[in-house]
Amino acid sequence: MAQVLEFKLPDLGEGLTEAEIVRWLVEVGDVVAVDQPVVEVETAKAMVEVPCPYGGVVTARFGEEGTELPVGAPLLTVAVGAESAQTGSSGSSEPSDASASPGASAESSGNVLVGYGTGAPAARRRRVRTASTTPSAAVPSAPAAPAPAAAPAPAPVPAADGGPVPVISPLVRKLARERGLDLRQVRGSGPDGLILRADVERATAERIRPTPPETPPAAGERVPLRGVRGAVADKMSRSRREIPEATCWVDADATELMAARAAMNAAGGPKISLLALLARICTAALARYPELNSTVDTEAREIVRLPEVHLGFAAQTDRGLVVPVVRDAHRRTAESLSAEFARLTDAARAGTLTPADLTGGTFTLNNYGVFGVDGSTPIINHPEAAMLGVGRIVPKPWVHQGELAVRQVVQLSLTFDHRVCDGGTAGGFLRYVADCVEAPTVLLRTL
Repeated sequence: MAQVLEFKLPDLGEGLTEAEIVRWLVEVGDVVAVDQPVVEVETAKAMVEVPCPYGGVVTARFGEEGTELPVGAPLLTVAVGAESAQTGSSGSSEPSDASASPGASAESSGNVLVGYGTGAPAARRRRVRTASTTPSAAVPSAPAAPAPAAAPAPAPVPAADGGPVPVISPLVRKLARERGLDLRQVRGSGPDGLILRADVERATAERIRPTPPETPPAAGERVPLRGVRGAVADKMSRSRREIPEATCWVDADATELMAARAAMNAAGGPKISLLALLARICTAALARYPELNSTVDTEAREIVRLPEVHLGFAAQTDRGLVVPVVRDAHRRTAESLSAEFARLTDAARAGTLTPADLTGGTFTLNNYGVFGVDGSTPIINHPEAAMLGVGRIVPKPWVHQGELAVRQVVQLSLTFDHRVCDGGTAGGFLRYVADCVEAPTVLLRTL
């Protein structure tokens, strides 16, 4: 009679407790020799070919490619002995524990890793052949048995309360626990209803597959992405998809800038907005660091530095976020910038901005401090290369002239396209802006 031996995943050393099946090297029904590699597995250390210590016919494999098995879990069963060919064809023999009879008539080397050799006598290292190969096969008179028909999927294996569930692998148990599956309700496809990882994956997919409800559920609110909101969504998505952006930031003492604005407005004439002063600082900084007033031509693989500064500014409206553009901002005075900011803001809120008002920007100024927040990492307004963000200006403790004082502090952030410059350029730009905020006379010296 043939004997069916079970070969388990061996201890592969170095404290490894599991391995993933990468590729099976044999099929059910194949004849294997002693120490022939039967499966390729991947551990946390390396790829390993695992040899089978038995010679005979493969009657079963456990685990699909991509399945993780713990050390000691069954890998395959091999029918050995005089009738192994018939056993491999019929698959009617029950597997037995290989450790139960190590000295049986089965061919076994006792080794599990390629290159370790074999301890079995040379005379016993013969190749077991199936009955259909040559007349000198192990059972010459036995006709070739037909290929076994595919067995139907086993029914779920019920378990008594508190009884064992047909699962060997702790990885399968862990996966089921993470996915909230009751293993008692999972259909096992392994031998005798053994639950495999593939069974847990299938059960998870079946559980989340939508089924037609008996009564239609109440519809949730769906907001169409069109108009301004749709345009913003498309532009933001493209920016994140194409631009490798980075952000740097710094806190600055804006006390002197606020005092300068108050003095300018006290002198009479048109009022100067804080945004206009920040815009004047931006254009002066871009004159020093023109890399940030540029765009990237991806098809030509070129950085295009732009001669004019068309300054965009973020404006929140009832219809969504828009970015009007102040043309030739580098040529405008603080009064002119204040007037143009006011005109474009009114038009944005009234919904009367023209396409020309919203296109052609080369750099964006984003004053998110009006929302009461200190900092942000904004998304660059594609195809521009940078954006300066300004947080709220609030009283904070600050060391001024060697003494602790309460000063008007603001956080400045610069998000930039890392293709057009490196951190040194971006940091230099932001430091210059901060210096001008802290001491507006710096701006006067560089004009």
